[in-house]
Amino acid sequence: MVRAAVLLLAVALCRAATLDSELGVGKSINIFMRYGYLSICMRVVPRNDTDGWVFREPTVSVFRDVDRFVVAPKPRQAKTLFDGDFHMEFCDNLKQLLQAYFRDFSFERLERPWRAFTAGWPTDIMARNLGINSSFINGDHCYVLVRVSRFRETAKLKDLPTNIAVEDVVYEAIDETLIGDTVSIADFVRKYGSHYIASYITGNSLYQVFVFSRTAYSMIKERLKSKGVADITAKELEGYFSPWQAKHIGQIKVASGNKTVESWAMKRLRVHYYIFSYPSLLKLHGEPALLRNLDTLLGNEALLQLELKTLSPAFKDAKKKKWFEEVIDNYLKLWESNM
Repeated sequence: MVRAAVLLLAVALCRAATLDSELGVGKSINIFMRYGYLSICMRVVPRNDTDGWVFREPTVSVFRDVDRFVVAPKPRQAKTLFDGDFHMEFCDNLKQLLQAYFRDFSFERLERPWRAFTAGWPTDIMARNLGINSSFINGDHCYVLVRVSRFRETAKLKDLPTNIAVEDVVYEAIDETLIGDTVSIADFVRKYGSHYIASYITGNSLYQVFVFSRTAYSMIKERLKSKGVADITAKELEGYFSPWQAKHIGQIKVASGNKTVESWAMKRLRVHYYIFSYPSLLKLHGEPALLRNLDTLLGNEALLQLELKTLSPAFKDAKKKKWFEEVIDNYLKLWESNM
Protein backbone atom coordinates (compact mmCIF):
# COMPACT_ATOMS: atom_id res chain seq x y z
CA MET A 1 0.00 0.00 0.00
CA VAL A 2 2.85 2.37 0.86
CA ARG A 3 4.70 1.60 -2.37
CA ALA A 4 1.53 2.08 -4.41
CA ALA A 5 0.84 5.47 -2.84
CA VAL A 6 4.35 6.71 -3.58
CA LEU A 7 4.10 5.48 -7.16
CA LEU A 8 0.76 7.24 -7.59
CA LEU A 9 2.22 10.59 -6.60
CA ALA A 10 5.33 10.04 -8.70
CA VAL A 11 3.18 9.42 -11.77
CA ALA A 12 1.07 12.47 -11.01
CA LEU A 13 4.16 14.64 -10.62
CA CYS A 14 5.95 13.66 -13.79
CA ARG A 15 3.71 15.93 -15.88
CA ALA A 16 4.14 19.02 -13.71
CA ALA A 17 3.49 22.40 -15.27
CA THR A 18 6.44 24.80 -15.48
CA LEU A 19 6.11 28.58 -15.43
CA ASP A 20 9.69 29.65 -14.66
CA SER A 21 12.80 28.69 -12.70
CA GLU A 22 13.31 31.85 -10.70
CA LEU A 23 14.77 31.80 -7.21
CA GLY A 24 12.52 34.26 -5.44
CA VAL A 25 10.78 34.40 -2.08
CA GLY A 26 7.11 33.56 -2.33
CA LYS A 27 7.63 31.35 -5.39
CA SER A 28 6.39 27.79 -5.00
CA ILE A 29 8.14 24.56 -5.91
CA ASN A 30 7.12 20.92 -6.01
CA ILE A 31 9.48 19.24 -3.55
CA PHE A 32 8.40 15.79 -4.72
CA MET A 33 9.48 16.38 -8.31
CA ARG A 34 13.14 15.66 -7.62
CA TYR A 35 13.18 14.48 -4.02
CA GLY A 36 16.52 12.78 -3.38
CA TYR A 37 18.09 14.53 -6.37
CA LEU A 38 17.60 18.24 -5.62
CA SER A 39 21.30 18.90 -6.18
CA ILE A 40 20.72 18.57 -9.93
CA CYS A 41 18.58 21.72 -9.90
CA MET A 42 20.03 23.61 -6.92
CA ARG A 43 23.76 24.29 -6.94
CA VAL A 44 24.77 23.15 -3.48
CA VAL A 45 27.78 20.98 -4.38
CA PRO A 46 30.29 21.15 -7.27
CA ARG A 47 29.00 19.95 -10.63
CA ASN A 48 30.71 18.96 -13.86
CA ASP A 49 29.31 21.83 -15.90
CA THR A 50 30.33 25.36 -16.76
CA ASP A 51 26.87 26.95 -16.81
CA GLY A 52 26.39 29.81 -14.38
CA TRP A 53 23.07 28.78 -12.86
CA VAL A 54 22.40 28.68 -9.11
CA PHE A 55 18.79 27.49 -9.11
CA ARG A 56 16.84 25.89 -11.93
CA GLU A 57 13.95 24.15 -10.21
CA PRO A 58 10.58 25.01 -11.81
CA THR A 59 8.74 27.61 -9.73
CA VAL A 60 5.21 29.00 -9.81
CA SER A 61 3.76 32.33 -8.67
CA VAL A 62 1.00 31.39 -6.23
CA PHE A 63 0.60 34.47 -4.01
CA ARG A 64 -0.25 38.04 -4.97
CA ASP A 65 1.62 41.13 -3.74
CA VAL A 66 4.11 38.98 -1.87
CA ASP A 67 6.77 41.70 -2.11
CA ARG A 68 5.17 43.66 0.73
CA PHE A 69 6.10 40.85 3.12
CA VAL A 70 9.79 40.87 2.21
CA VAL A 71 12.12 41.63 5.11
CA ALA A 72 14.67 44.32 4.25
CA PRO A 73 18.21 42.84 4.34
CA LYS A 74 20.68 44.24 6.83
CA PRO A 75 23.31 46.45 5.14
CA ARG A 76 26.86 45.16 5.24
CA GLN A 77 29.09 46.90 7.74
CA ALA A 78 31.83 48.88 6.00
CA LYS A 79 34.56 47.46 8.25
CA THR A 80 33.51 43.83 7.85
CA LEU A 81 36.52 41.78 6.77
CA PHE A 82 34.47 38.82 5.57
CA ASP A 83 30.69 38.85 5.19
CA GLY A 84 29.88 35.24 5.90
CA ASP A 85 30.46 32.33 8.22
CA PHE A 86 33.47 30.21 9.21
CA HIS A 87 32.75 27.15 11.32
CA MET A 88 33.49 23.49 11.97
CA GLU A 89 31.07 20.72 12.92
CA PHE A 90 31.90 17.45 14.64
CA CYS A 91 29.99 14.51 13.16
CA ASP A 92 29.87 11.11 14.86
CA ASN A 93 28.91 9.33 11.64
CA LEU A 94 28.07 9.83 7.96
CA LYS A 95 24.45 10.69 8.68
CA GLN A 96 25.53 13.56 10.92
CA LEU A 97 28.01 14.73 8.27
CA LEU A 98 25.29 15.01 5.63
CA GLN A 99 23.00 16.66 8.15
CA ALA A 100 25.75 19.16 8.99
CA TYR A 101 26.39 19.99 5.35
CA PHE A 102 22.71 20.79 4.80
CA ARG A 103 22.20 22.37 8.23
CA ASP A 104 20.90 25.61 6.72
CA PHE A 105 18.28 23.93 4.53
CA SER A 106 14.90 23.72 6.23
CA PHE A 107 11.78 22.27 4.60
CA GLU A 108 8.61 22.53 6.65
CA ARG A 109 7.14 19.15 7.69
CA LEU A 110 10.22 17.30 6.42
CA GLU A 111 12.19 15.81 9.31
CA ARG A 112 15.38 15.12 7.35
CA PRO A 113 15.73 17.80 4.67
CA TRP A 114 19.24 16.66 3.74
CA ARG A 115 17.69 13.47 2.37
CA ALA A 116 15.91 15.54 -0.28
CA PHE A 117 19.38 16.20 -1.73
CA THR A 118 21.35 13.07 -0.88
CA ALA A 119 18.95 10.10 -0.96
CA GLY A 120 19.77 9.53 -4.62
CA TRP A 121 23.56 9.79 -4.27
CA PRO A 122 25.43 6.51 -4.86
CA THR A 123 28.64 5.97 -2.87
CA ASP A 124 31.03 7.33 -5.51
CA ILE A 125 28.99 10.52 -6.04
CA MET A 126 28.67 11.06 -2.29
CA ALA A 127 32.43 10.67 -1.88
CA ARG A 128 33.10 13.07 -4.74
CA ASN A 129 30.69 15.68 -3.39
CA LEU A 130 32.23 15.46 0.08
CA GLY A 131 35.78 15.48 -1.29
CA ILE A 132 36.85 12.24 0.40
CA ASN A 133 37.83 8.75 -0.77
CA SER A 134 34.90 6.38 -1.22
CA SER A 135 36.46 3.93 1.26
CA PHE A 136 35.57 6.39 4.03
CA ILE A 137 31.86 6.52 3.18
CA ASN A 138 31.14 3.16 4.80
CA GLY A 139 32.59 1.80 8.03
CA ASP A 140 33.18 3.18 11.50
CA HIS A 141 34.49 6.69 10.89
CA CYS A 142 34.03 10.10 12.47
CA TYR A 143 34.18 13.36 10.56
CA VAL A 144 34.77 17.06 11.02
CA LEU A 145 33.29 19.43 8.45
CA VAL A 146 35.11 22.75 8.11
CA ARG A 147 33.41 25.38 5.98
CA VAL A 148 33.76 29.04 5.15
CA SER A 149 30.80 30.67 3.40
CA ARG A 150 30.64 34.08 1.74
CA PHE A 151 27.11 35.52 1.66
CA ARG A 152 26.18 37.59 -1.38
CA GLU A 153 22.40 37.77 -1.69
CA THR A 154 19.85 37.38 1.09
CA ALA A 155 16.06 37.32 0.84
CA LYS A 156 13.48 36.56 3.51
CA LEU A 157 9.71 36.75 3.93
CA LYS A 158 7.77 37.52 7.07
CA ASP A 159 5.25 34.86 8.04
CA LEU A 160 2.50 35.06 5.44
CA PRO A 161 -0.93 35.99 6.85
CA THR A 162 -3.81 33.58 6.45
CA ASN A 163 -5.70 36.13 4.34
CA ILE A 164 -2.95 36.62 1.75
CA ALA A 165 -4.43 36.75 -1.75
CA VAL A 166 -3.60 34.06 -4.30
CA GLU A 167 -3.65 34.08 -8.09
CA ASP A 168 -7.05 33.36 -9.65
CA VAL A 169 -5.96 30.06 -11.21
CA VAL A 170 -4.64 28.91 -7.85
CA TYR A 171 -7.88 29.88 -6.13
CA GLU A 172 -9.83 27.87 -8.70
CA ALA A 173 -7.52 24.88 -8.32
CA ILE A 174 -7.94 24.91 -4.54
CA ASP A 175 -11.70 25.17 -4.99
CA GLU A 176 -11.57 21.96 -7.02
CA THR A 177 -9.78 19.98 -4.30
CA LEU A 178 -11.95 17.70 -2.20
CA ILE A 179 -11.60 16.87 1.49
CA GLY A 180 -10.82 13.18 1.79
CA ASP A 181 -9.63 12.95 -1.83
CA THR A 182 -5.86 12.43 -1.92
CA VAL A 183 -5.67 12.53 -5.72
CA SER A 184 -7.13 16.05 -5.87
CA ILE A 185 -4.36 17.30 -3.57
CA ALA A 186 -1.73 15.43 -5.61
CA ASP A 187 -3.11 17.12 -8.73
CA PHE A 188 -2.86 20.54 -7.06
CA VAL A 189 0.74 19.86 -5.99
CA ARG A 190 1.59 18.69 -9.50
CA LYS A 191 0.44 22.03 -10.93
CA TYR A 192 1.23 24.56 -8.21
CA GLY A 193 3.76 22.97 -5.87
CA SER A 194 3.94 21.83 -2.28
CA HIS A 195 6.12 24.53 -0.68
CA TYR A 196 7.03 28.16 -1.19
CA ILE A 197 10.42 29.79 -0.74
CA ALA A 198 10.39 31.61 2.61
CA SER A 199 14.06 32.63 2.60
CA TYR A 200 17.37 31.95 0.93
CA ILE A 201 20.99 33.02 0.88
CA THR A 202 23.24 32.69 -2.15
CA GLY A 203 26.98 33.19 -2.44
CA ASN A 204 29.73 30.59 -2.39
CA SER A 205 31.69 28.49 0.06
CA LEU A 206 34.80 26.42 0.57
CA TYR A 207 34.50 23.24 2.60
CA GLN A 208 36.66 20.32 3.67
CA VAL A 209 36.01 17.04 5.45
CA PHE A 210 38.52 15.47 7.84
CA VAL A 211 38.12 11.77 8.69
CA PHE A 212 39.18 10.47 12.11
CA SER A 213 39.26 7.28 14.12
CA ARG A 214 36.79 7.37 16.96
CA THR A 215 39.59 7.65 19.55
CA ALA A 216 41.33 10.64 17.94
CA TYR A 217 37.98 12.27 17.19
CA SER A 218 36.82 12.04 20.81
CA MET A 219 40.09 13.50 22.08
CA ILE A 220 40.02 16.47 19.68
CA LYS A 221 36.32 17.10 20.24
CA GLU A 222 36.75 17.18 24.01
CA ARG A 223 39.83 19.39 23.75
CA LEU A 224 38.10 21.98 21.58
CA LYS A 225 34.95 21.79 23.69
CA SER A 226 36.86 22.51 26.90
CA LYS A 227 39.09 25.28 25.54
CA GLY A 228 37.26 26.68 22.53
CA VAL A 229 38.80 27.32 19.13
CA ALA A 230 39.58 30.95 20.00
CA ASP A 231 41.85 29.88 22.87
CA ILE A 232 43.82 27.32 20.88
CA THR A 233 46.93 28.41 19.00
CA ALA A 234 47.03 28.08 15.24
CA LYS A 235 49.89 25.58 15.59
CA GLU A 236 47.94 23.37 18.00
CA LEU A 237 44.85 23.49 15.80
CA GLU A 238 46.97 22.64 12.78
CA GLY A 239 48.31 19.60 14.62
CA TYR A 240 44.85 18.25 15.39
CA PHE A 241 43.87 18.40 11.72
CA SER A 242 47.10 16.99 10.32
CA PRO A 243 47.96 13.54 8.87
CA TRP A 244 49.28 12.60 12.32
CA GLN A 245 45.77 12.73 13.77
CA ALA A 246 43.39 12.39 10.81
CA LYS A 247 42.95 9.08 9.00
CA HIS A 248 42.14 11.00 5.85
CA ILE A 249 42.25 14.65 4.82
CA GLY A 250 39.66 15.49 2.20
CA GLN A 251 40.04 17.89 -0.68
CA ILE A 252 39.09 21.53 -0.31
CA LYS A 253 35.94 21.82 -2.39
CA VAL A 254 34.17 24.87 -3.78
CA ALA A 255 30.38 24.65 -3.55
CA SER A 256 29.93 26.21 -6.99
CA GLY A 257 32.75 24.20 -8.57
CA ASN A 258 34.55 27.44 -9.57
CA LYS A 259 37.95 26.30 -10.90
CA THR A 260 39.63 29.66 -10.26
CA VAL A 261 38.74 29.55 -6.57
CA GLU A 262 39.68 25.88 -6.42
CA SER A 263 43.10 26.63 -7.90
CA TRP A 264 43.64 29.49 -5.44
CA ALA A 265 42.75 27.22 -2.52
CA MET A 266 45.08 24.47 -3.73
CA LYS A 267 48.00 26.92 -3.83
CA ARG A 268 47.33 29.18 -0.85
CA LEU A 269 45.67 26.87 1.65
CA ARG A 270 48.38 24.26 2.08
CA VAL A 271 50.39 23.27 5.13
CA HIS A 272 54.01 22.43 4.30
CA TYR A 273 56.10 19.89 6.19
CA TYR A 274 59.60 19.43 4.79
CA ILE A 275 59.10 17.24 1.69
CA PHE A 276 55.29 17.03 1.65
CA SER A 277 52.25 19.23 2.07
CA TYR A 278 48.51 18.84 2.50
CA PRO A 279 45.45 21.09 2.01
CA SER A 280 43.80 22.67 5.05
CA LEU A 281 41.01 25.21 5.29
CA LEU A 282 42.23 25.91 8.80
CA LYS A 283 45.04 28.00 7.29
CA LEU A 284 42.38 30.72 7.15
CA HIS A 285 42.22 30.74 10.95
CA GLY A 286 43.89 33.94 12.11
CA GLU A 287 44.96 34.93 8.58
CA PRO A 288 43.11 38.17 7.69
CA ALA A 289 45.01 38.57 4.40
CA LEU A 290 43.78 35.21 3.12
CA LEU A 291 40.23 35.96 4.27
CA ARG A 292 40.36 39.31 2.49
CA ASN A 293 41.39 37.59 -0.75
CA LEU A 294 38.68 35.00 -0.33
CA ASP A 295 36.06 37.67 0.31
CA THR A 296 36.64 38.87 -3.25
CA LEU A 297 37.03 35.45 -4.88
CA LEU A 298 33.81 33.89 -3.60
CA GLY A 299 31.05 35.25 -5.84
CA ASN A 300 27.31 34.72 -6.09
CA GLU A 301 27.45 31.22 -7.55
CA ALA A 302 25.83 28.74 -5.16
CA LEU A 303 22.83 28.24 -2.91
CA LEU A 304 23.94 28.36 0.73
CA GLN A 305 20.69 28.46 2.68
CA LEU A 306 17.08 27.70 1.82
CA GLU A 307 13.89 27.68 3.88
CA LEU A 308 10.73 26.20 2.39
CA LYS A 309 7.27 26.38 3.94
CA THR A 310 4.16 24.53 2.82
CA LEU A 311 1.51 26.24 0.73
CA SER A 312 -0.93 26.13 3.66
CA PRO A 313 -1.53 29.93 3.58
CA ALA A 314 -3.02 29.53 0.10
CA PHE A 315 -5.88 27.46 1.53
CA LYS A 316 -8.53 29.71 3.09
CA ASP A 317 -10.99 27.01 4.12
CA ALA A 318 -9.79 25.60 7.46
CA LYS A 319 -10.91 22.04 6.70
CA LYS A 320 -9.28 22.00 3.26
CA LYS A 321 -6.11 23.45 4.73
CA LYS A 322 -6.03 20.70 7.34
CA TRP A 323 -6.57 18.05 4.64
CA PHE A 324 -3.80 19.55 2.48
CA GLU A 325 -1.39 19.48 5.43
CA GLU A 326 -2.36 15.90 6.27
CA VAL A 327 -1.73 14.71 2.72
CA ILE A 328 1.59 16.58 2.51
CA ASP A 329 2.63 15.08 5.86
CA ASN A 330 1.81 11.56 4.73
CA TYR A 331 3.58 11.87 1.39
CA LEU A 332 6.69 13.38 2.96
CA LYS A 333 6.88 10.49 5.41
CA LEU A 334 6.43 8.02 2.55
CA TRP A 335 9.15 9.71 0.52
CA GLU A 336 11.58 9.72 3.45
CA SER A 337 11.01 6.06 4.23
CA ASN A 338 11.07 4.82 0.62
CA MET A 339 14.11 6.66 -0.74
